[in-house]
Amino acid sequence: MNEQAKSGHWAGQRERGSLLLMRLTALAARHLGRRALSPLLHAIVLYFFLFGGQARRSIRDYQRHLAAWSGRAELQPTRRSVFRQFMAFADALLDKLDIWRGALGLERVSLHDPHDLRSQLRGARGQLLVGAHLGNLEVCRALAELGEQVRMNVLVHTKHAEQFNRLLGEAGASHLRLIQVSELDPAIMLQLSERLERGEWLAIAGDRVPLHGGRNVTVDFLGHPAAFPQGPWLLAGLLRCPVNLLSCLKIDGRYQVALEPFAAQVQWRRGEREAVIHGWVQRYAERLGRRCLEAPHQWFNFYPFWKSHDDTSA
Repeated sequence: MNEQAKSGHWAGQRERGSLLLMRLTALAARHLGRRALSPLLHAIVLYFFLFGGQARRSIRDYQRHLAAWSGRAELQPTRRSVFRQFMAFADALLDKLDIWRGALGLERVSLHDPHDLRSQLRGARGQLLVGAHLGNLEVCRALAELGEQVRMNVLVHTKHAEQFNRLLGEAGASHLRLIQVSELDPAIMLQLSERLERGEWLAIAGDRVPLHGGRNVTVDFLGHPAAFPQGPWLLAGLLRCPVNLLSCLKIDGRYQVALEPFAAQVQWRRGEREAVIHGWVQRYAERLGRRCLEAPHQWFNFYPFWKSHDDTSA
C-alpha cells in the first residue's frame, strides 16, 4: 500500500495519536472529571471540524447516502448537520470519560434483548459479538465490567493493544482485554478457540478494514459499494460459533444497548467460502444501514468510507 493510500486509511489517521490521547484522557478523567474537560474537548472537535476537510467531506458523503437510501429528505447534509455529527462525537468522548472513571451508572443504560442473549453470557462456551463505529460501544464494555462480570476479549487492529491493556487495568477494567489480530494465523486462532471454550466472549468491529493483511469484500452499503472486513465472518466459520450483533445508541439522553442474534452458524463447502462470506457481509451492511437510521448523527467513521466523493465542497 502506497503512502497516499495509507494516509487516507482510518488506521493511518488514528494510530499516530490514539495511544497518547488515551493516556492524556485517562489521566484527565481521573483528576478533573467530565465538567472540567467538556469545554476543552468541544474546542478540539470544533478545530477538527474547521480544519478537517476530508472528515467533513466523509460525513457529508455518509449523510447524503443515508438520505437517498432511506428516502428521508430531512437527512440530506447541511453545514449544520455535519457539525452536529462532529459534536455528537465530542459528546461520546465525554461519556467515555464517565465510563473510564466509573461514573456511568447502569440506571442510564437500557437493554433491548428480545431473544434473551444476556442469559447466554455465562454459558459454557463463548460467542462472537459484532459491533460497529456507530454510537458508543464503550458503554457495552462497561456492562461487561459493571454488570455481568463476563470476560470480554475485544479484537483490534492496533499495534498498541498491550499498552491499552495496561491503561485499562489501571482504570480497573479487569474483565476486558484487547487482543491484536493483524492476521488470523494459527496461533491467534488457537488462542481465540481456547478463550471461547473457557466461556469467554469475543467482540469485533464489522465496519473497518485493517491496514495490513486484512481480507475485505465489497458490498452495497447505503446504495453505494463499500469495503467491509471478512474477519468477523471468517472467525465465526473457523471457530464454529454463533454471531450476534451489538449496538449502543444514545437516544433522548439514555444509552440503549441492543443485542440480537444474527447467524447461528457460518459455514461453507469447498469453493463456496467467498460467496458465503459475501452474503453475510451484505446482510450485515443492510442491518447496519437500518441501525444508522435510529441515530443518524452517531456514525463515527470520519474517513472516506466509500473511497470517493461525489461533491468536494466542504
